[in-house]
This record gives sequence, C-alpha cells and structure tokens, in this order.
Amino acid sequence: MATATPRVILVTGVSRGLGRALTEKFAALGHTVLGCARNSAAVSELATRFGAPHEFRALDVTDDAAVAAWARDVAARQQIPDLIINNAAVINRSAPLWELSASEFDRVIDVNIKGVANVIRHFVPLLIQRKRGVIANLSSGWGRSTSPDVAPYCATKYAIEGLTQALAQELPPGLVAVPVNPGIIDTDMLQSCFGGSANGYEKPAVWAERAAPFFLSLSARDNGRSLSVP
Repeated sequence: MATATPRVILVTGVSRGLGRALTEKFAALGHTVLGCARNSAAVSELATRFGAPHEFRALDVTDDAAVAAWARDVAARQQIPDLIINNAAVINRSAPLWELSASEFDRVIDVNIKGVANVIRHFVPLLIQRKRGVIANLSSGWGRSTSPDVAPYCATKYAIEGLTQALAQELPPGLVAVPVNPGIIDTDMLQSCFGGSANGYEKPAVWAERAAPFFLSLSARDNGRSLSVP
C-alpha cells in the first residue's frame, strides 16, 4: 500500500539482510529507493525487479571516489534523499582481538566507519543545500554493550554512536542524525556469530514491517538520540 507522501530513501548494503528487506518494504510503500551494494549481480537483479525511478548501483562504500560520483549523479537527477540509512557493514570472524590479522581488523573499520563517513561527506551537503533530511546510521546492541570475539565490530559500532551524536551537533536546523540499534535479526551476520541459534530470531522481512515506519517517523525531535527499532 502506498503512503501519502512518497520520499526518496538512500540505503547502503541493499543486496541482502536488513538493507534488502528495507528496500522491498520502502518500495512497497510507494517510496523511491536509491541503493548500493558490492554484489553487482544482486544490484542488477534489484534494478530489473524494481526499475525506475528506483536506482541501484554496484559500489563499495569504502571507495570514496565512487561514493562521490554516485552523489553527483543523484544531484544531477534531482533525486536528493529525504532519508539516508547507512546500513552497509561487515563483522570480523569470531576470534580474540589478538588473533585477528591487521587486514581483518582494517576491513571492519573501513566498511563500518569510513564507509559511513564517505556517504556523509558526499550526500549531507546535498541535504544542507535543500535544508532538510534525516541521516540514520545503524549501530548495534554491540555499540552499547560488548561481547568476546567481536571486539573490532564493537569498536566500530561504538564509533557510530559517537560519530552520529557529534554529527547531530554539527548539522544546521532542518537536518537530523540518529544512531539506530536495529535489534537482533536472523541475518548472515548473526549466523556468523550465533550459528544455528540465529534461526530462532526474527527474519529481516518481518523486522522491516516495523522498521520501515520507524525510520520514516524520525524527525527533529530525535536529533542526536540513541534509538532502537521498537
């Protein structure tokens, strides 16, 4: 069922999990989705399935130049997002911090922190020019608590909390930045940590039924608040 006020919503990491579920729900509600993911085959499938005015791009959010080019194209098409959801993230293999290689650690930092910063760097100026917009950066329960064997991931999600709250203080009136804990959902990422027990948690499509309206409800009153999907 379409909503009364269609919006343009940018979602990173749309090829699977929460990003894919949000993409499908937002499209079903009548909104336009601008999405990206590294998986070019999944991006092509999404583009074929949804078509214009939705737009999906194969890119890695750690590639600052690619994100900049995407932002320029979005601006040229006058599809400035009303809502940005920085969802793309990876998790380290479960192991004590000292057993993880530098490259394993760097990958988590690069995607989960630098990737978010790249999107903010190139898209927030577009929102500032228009004087409105919401940026929701996905945090985690592990951005507010800790567990063993996921130290790099915890570090990045704690960083997202601080980065987003500082961003909220920097934004001009009319713009909103919120760190959001999505909750515990049965995704590939959860499977890597919880194994078979992940199957007992909510599926992404079910979660999106609540999450999409929640993201759409974010407003100036939420700026800088650490929130969780209900």
